[in-house]
Amino acid sequence: MFRHFLLIARRNLLKRKFYSFINIIGLTIGMSCCVLIGLYVQHELSYDRYNTRHDRIYRVLQTFRSVEKGQKITAPAPEDYQVWGCAPVGPALAADFPQVKEMVQFMSPVSLLLEYGDKRLQQENLICIDSTAFKVFSWKLLQGNPQTALVAPNSIVLTQKIAEKFFGHTNAVGKTLRVNNGDHFTVTGVVADVPANSQIAFNGLISMSTARKWREDVFSAWGYVDFYTYFVLKDHADIAAMQAAVPAFLKRHNMEDPGYTIAFEKIDDAYLHSKASRQPGPVGSMSNIYLFCCIGIIILIIACVNFMNLSTARSLERAKEVGVRKVLGVQPSALRWQFLFESILISMIAATLAVALTNLSLPVVSALSGKDFAPKVFFSGQLAAWMVILTLATGVLAGAYPAWFLSRFQPIAVLKGVFKPSNSNISLRKALVIFQFTLSITLIAGTAIVYTELKFLNNHDLGFTKDQMLVLNFEGDDQVQQNLESIKKSLADQPGVVSVAASRAVPGEFLPNAGTDIQGPDGQMTNKIPLIYEIDFDFISCLKIPLAAGRNFSRAFITDSTQAIVINEAAAKLYGYRHPADAIGKKFSQWGRQGTIIGVVKNFNFRSLHTEVEPLTLRYGMPGSLNRIEVAIKAEHVAATITALEKTWKSVAPQRPFLYYFLDQSFNKQYEADQHFGYLFSLFSCLAILIACLGLFGLATFTAQQRVKEIGIRKVLGASVYNIVVLISKDFMRLVLIAIVIAIPLCILIMNQWLKDFAYRITISPGIFIITAIIALLIALLTISWQTIKAALANPVESIKNE
Repeated sequence: MFRHFLLIARRNLLKRKFYSFINIIGLTIGMSCCVLIGLYVQHELSYDRYNTRHDRIYRVLQTFRSVEKGQKITAPAPEDYQVWGCAPVGPALAADFPQVKEMVQFMSPVSLLLEYGDKRLQQENLICIDSTAFKVFSWKLLQGNPQTALVAPNSIVLTQKIAEKFFGHTNAVGKTLRVNNGDHFTVTGVVADVPANSQIAFNGLISMSTARKWREDVFSAWGYVDFYTYFVLKDHADIAAMQAAVPAFLKRHNMEDPGYTIAFEKIDDAYLHSKASRQPGPVGSMSNIYLFCCIGIIILIIACVNFMNLSTARSLERAKEVGVRKVLGVQPSALRWQFLFESILISMIAATLAVALTNLSLPVVSALSGKDFAPKVFFSGQLAAWMVILTLATGVLAGAYPAWFLSRFQPIAVLKGVFKPSNSNISLRKALVIFQFTLSITLIAGTAIVYTELKFLNNHDLGFTKDQMLVLNFEGDDQVQQNLESIKKSLADQPGVVSVAASRAVPGEFLPNAGTDIQGPDGQMTNKIPLIYEIDFDFISCLKIPLAAGRNFSRAFITDSTQAIVINEAAAKLYGYRHPADAIGKKFSQWGRQGTIIGVVKNFNFRSLHTEVEPLTLRYGMPGSLNRIEVAIKAEHVAATITALEKTWKSVAPQRPFLYYFLDQSFNKQYEADQHFGYLFSLFSCLAILIACLGLFGLATFTAQQRVKEIGIRKVLGASVYNIVVLISKDFMRLVLIAIVIAIPLCILIMNQWLKDFAYRITISPGIFIITAIIALLIALLTISWQTIKAALANPVESIKNE
């Protein structure tokens, strides 16, 4: 029977090559999209799962809240916690809780100038970490001893990629690197490059004992925040019992501040499910995963609908075959199995082509998504199993209804030639076309909304000038800091330079929080924990941040460098001031400095537009705390200006490489994940509309063939080409219009949910849907026009004669 089914299926595929081609191509693209989306989803869900004990690795979340006297204490919300916390909590947990098997802490990444021989590189993303790192995380040490590599001070473990930059393929262990033109680090190990699906990424690991040499005091300070704490739970230990014991734990360590508490979060939840702030690396989005899963299913359904539509539309062609076989005694169930077999066979051919197409398109999709999809995934048993399931599911989904529909034909009516398709069959085909285009139009409109929002993010007035702003990164170089003012003057004297400033960080970069007491409207000092910028006298004017009240820092006031602070409008509101001017002259105390508020700047977006402007304080930073020089340049002769700046830099800071970037580019990096989302969304939307158009093209071709005699008679009776084109096209265009009407509210509902992730977002305008409707109608018209015009131009004599 199988051989019989195969013979008939082969005959039908070859007999109707055009329709077989449309079905196979549609299913190939649909299945390829599903595989690509599956690889993306698998990659997102696999974050940190490379750790062999990922199911028992937890991290400590900490919350630092300001609590007023007499204020009722409520449990912190998930978003109140942050992963970034203090150092003492780690050793205390390891000592107090027997459930903890191993504990590791690491600090915020640093950037150091590393030298070996004539090789001199500024290396980003180096982290100071405990010697227990390799006991907690499954990082593979290629050279060195994992037990001792991070024990001694001035020890560094480099990733394979960085080690090869300095030492080639030789053994790096024991080699010495000069650091920041002074200290020396010994390379004690080489670790394999961190997997792409790791939230914690680095280029090198520095022993924590090195950091203790730099600042021993912070390791015992519960109020100093710069550490991430992870631990491995013992087998069968109860994390809930640990959480319940937290209040007693904090009391034992004299941490009874009502605004401070800790919680534990599984590393498996860190990338996709955590709502905590101050993450050690990127975070993903479950809503994006759900959305892409839906898109994959939609594309596959559209391809299956094509198959169903074309199979039922061509029912007349196979009616006689069904009638003859029934007369010869073939049971309806056997016919259903035969048609289902044909569907699965087409699905198998499409699956084979889909694997090849996916392999070819993988580099493109990797670039668009920003994810590294290795070709080795095609040799995994998991993918093979999924392909088998996908093939069978697609074959059954696409072929079940046609198999049932075709097997129901009555042999007597068919053989007498009086068989005609039922109205319900025609209505179903129309409904399926509407369904296809509803989904496709929703995706097109969604793409337009995504790109409109991304354009809004890039063009939104942030409240400061980021264009034509060059940032020189000197990473706290001692010699630069000691001569900062003279270096700034030398840079400012260059042609093409408008102004020069210095700061600890620039908008878009990481900022610390600072416990700050400010005198409230009632005269009492109120403690809050706003963010802090350490800047020089010229920062506010250089970035053109407007003042809402008061004045900027000025060299004319000697006390501005030690007894003054500027806050933003959000901070003024936080401390109870409805009008910014009311905060001027009020007392403050912050990080050992006391004085008065001299100015309030207008709120400016120093972080991504995903979040509202947060309370911010700006204070004068002593040269020893500054790391960046901002250079505002003219738009003309940019290359010449940069060349002049580089020449000047080499003369005033020869010990430091000339490293720079543009502020607008670095700020917009915060939207890289959104950009990649937009690229993928657009790609899959285009493929969905392509598959839908393939089906529409097939239906238009079939309709034109079925109405050949009618078209010939109408032309003999005087109908013009225009009349014939309108006659055939109007039914399809009516279905597309209905799809547009249904798609608009559906798209609004879905995309409004996506836009909720942005604090600053567009309002979905009718113009987007008007443009989408025009595009959809044009695409549909172009799809069917070739067949309709061909049918309209055909010789009516030949058409009638052939009939």
